Parts: sequence; structure tokens; C-alpha cells
Amino acid sequence: MGTRTSQRTRSRKYNVRESIAGYLFISPWIAGLLIFTVISMGWSLVLSFQNYDLATGASSPAGFENYRLLAEDPNVLGSLGNTFVYALMAVPLDIAFALLLASLLNGVKRGSGFFRLVYYLPKMTPGVATAAVFLLLLNGNSGAINNFLGLFGIAGPQWLSDPVWMKPSIVLMSLWGVGGTTVILLAALQAVPKELYEAAATDGASRRQQFFYITIPMISPTLFFLVIVNTIAALQIFDQAYLLFYRDGNSSVPDAARFYGVYLYQQAFQHFNFGPAAAMAWLLFVIIMVITVVQIRVGNRLVHYEGGDRP
Repeated sequence: MGTRTSQRTRSRKYNVRESIAGYLFISPWIAGLLIFTVISMGWSLVLSFQNYDLATGASSPAGFENYRLLAEDPNVLGSLGNTFVYALMAVPLDIAFALLLASLLNGVKRGSGFFRLVYYLPKMTPGVATAAVFLLLLNGNSGAINNFLGLFGIAGPQWLSDPVWMKPSIVLMSLWGVGGTTVILLAALQAVPKELYEAAATDGASRRQQFFYITIPMISPTLFFLVIVNTIAALQIFDQAYLLFYRDGNSSVPDAARFYGVYLYQQAFQHFNFGPAAAMAWLLFVIIMVITVVQIRVGNRLVHYEGGDRP
């Protein structure tokens, strides 16, 4: 009896030491989460109800005045519209292109690791370097894309100055970084049981039928996850638009290139309207929350879960 009790005591002490060690290892992440996320979000919420003067550090209550200003500012609605249009264009194209690449990689027998590395490397490229490359590619007069189209007698558009083509140009730039989505989809494709394809082929199912009736349902949880994550990222677009159109500090670009994140940045760090900028941030937070809840409600009805279990 005494031996068993001492064993339980040693086991309990060991578990406590393991827990302490684990928390010590993740303490930098916890500190970063608290300082840069939780505390920052709380302060921005307080700031959205105040008039804040950066020069003096003084603040005064503003009530809902900052939110009322957002409702009266046409640029807020216009930038939201641009952001929604971009998200509707970018998210389906990103996932479709990544699924195409993942399907090709899934069929590679030799050198698959090399190709996975090649497709993922652009994701690791700094945004400034990527923007510099696409500034050369999308130049309307001497860009590589228009030069290529000229070989076929096609006059390429002014990608970076024509309001019609500004959002498609950013979508093209976003396709450069689909490596992360590709790797996730590749893992999902490789997890599909091969027996399902063998049984379908025995029954005479074509490759197209196998893709739509086996592959898509089996990877639908992954697709569902990617739609939510990519939608959140698309609604927060900032760096691509800023680097392409505002790189020289020019604030007189066409309205078609004014995205919500860029306009929020201008309000906060160019005009120093921190109260309205904080209100814009929380408005975007609420919009993303609502869209995510709708996606979850709709997606749970369409996604195939093994065993019929739903989250």
C-alpha cells in the first residue's frame, strides 16, 4: 500500500514538473499573445470610444461619435466594397489553383519533395520582394506579361493604373503565394483511401466522376477550413495593395485601389485619427465574425464528415 502511494506521489510530482516545463516553453508565445493581441485589442476597443491626441497623449470620451463618422464617410463603404469584391475573386481562384497544383503533385512519384519545396518557396518570399517583381511583371508599357501577350497580337491592359484591372492585378499577385494552401490540400488528397478509387474504377467511374464524387467530398472538411481562413485573410488585405499602389506615399490613387485595410492605415498613421481608425478595426472584426458564423452554418450542411459527426 505504501509503495503504491509513493508511486502515485512521484507520478503526480512528475506531471507537475512536466506541466511547469511545458508552460515555460510556451511562455514567450503566451506573453506575445497577451501583449500584442489581447491587451492591444482591449485598448483599441477603448480607443474607439474616445478622441485621442497622439501629440499630447490626451483623450476624452467620444461615445459612439467615431462609429457615426464611419457611417457618414463614403470612403468606408467604398473601401469595404472593394475589399469584398477582391475576396470574392481571390478566395475561389486561390483554392481552385491550389487544388490543381495539389492534384498534380499528388500524381508525382519521384521528386515530389522537390516540387513541394518549389511550390512552397514563394510563400516564404518577403512581401516587398514579391511586390517589386510584380511591379515589373504588371507594368502596362514594358511589363513581361504584356510583352508576352503582345507575341499573340493582344494589347495588354494597364494593370496598375486602369481601375478595372487594379483588383485583378492584386489577385494575380495573391496567386503567387498559394504554396501554403497547396501543401494543406496535398495532405488532404493523400489521406483519401485508395480503396475508394479502386472500387469506383471497378464500377466504371471515370476520373472526372471520381474527382467530384470521391475526392471533393473526402477533402471537403479541408476545403471548408481553407475557405474560412482565406476569407479572413482576404478581408484583411493590406500589404499587397499598399506595396503596389501606395508604395511612394501617394494617397491620390483611384478609388478602385482603396481597400479597407489601407484606408484604416491612412486614418491611423497618416491623418492620426486613432479613434475612427480603432472603430474601423472593430467594425471589420464584427463583419469577419458574422461572415465566419454564416460560413460555418452553411458549411456544416455541405461538408462530409467521416462517421457523420459534425462539430
